[in-house]
Amino acid sequence: MTEPVPALPVLYRDTALVVINKPAGLAVHGSRLLGGETEFVVEHLRDQLGQPVFPVHRLDRATSGCLLLALERDIASSLGQAMMSREVEKTYWAICRGWPAESQCVVEHPLDGGPGKPEKKPALTEFRVLARCELDLPSAGFPTSRYAWLEAIPHTGRFRQIRRHLKHISHHLIGDTSHGDGRHNRHFRMLGIHRMLLHARRLAFLHPVSGQRIEVVAPVDAEFARALALFGQSAVDAVG
Repeated sequence: MTEPVPALPVLYRDTALVVINKPAGLAVHGSRLLGGETEFVVEHLRDQLGQPVFPVHRLDRATSGCLLLALERDIASSLGQAMMSREVEKTYWAICRGWPAESQCVVEHPLDGGPGKPEKKPALTEFRVLARCELDLPSAGFPTSRYAWLEAIPHTGRFRQIRRHLKHISHHLIGDTSHGDGRHNRHFRMLGIHRMLLHARRLAFLHPVSGQRIEVVAPVDAEFARALALFGQSAVDAVG
């Protein structure tokens, strides 16, 4: 029997919209790609708040963090247009294998829209290295393995964009079973970290009714915090 989903953490709420901290492993809504899943954010939050909710954007099931939903359909439409116009700022945290050569880089590589959507469209992601670490875990003939903690800012909204752009530059996202590197995923599982290490850390936008600037930051969960602790005290302080 499936364990019931606990109350979803609400980071911001008013009469027009709500931002939650979506747990890793919970899908936003139903999809033919999800098989037998029965728990979804939309249904769960509707019951939790006692009113309909309308997702403005998506996060992959395995991704945690800031998720914006409207409480009215026309508000969802307005915020959706702001997303399309790139007026909503989205910042992610990610942990990848290897050390990128540059502390900051831009990946501009076209991506298709996922299954059944073969047309490739422009896609651009900014990456910034926040910290590096080297662990005593042998890999590919080397006695150690290197990892980087990244800030990722997607400027387009393509299917699995950050994950696929990291694969494109051979700095695969840790815990990604579709586009990642199995050897390094196993390393982290041995450390007790079983989730995909991608977190929607920050969301900033203009309120569609008041015009006020809203900025929301989502804390990481225990497993992500355990991964960040590998990067030393500065990473631990950033989590707090």
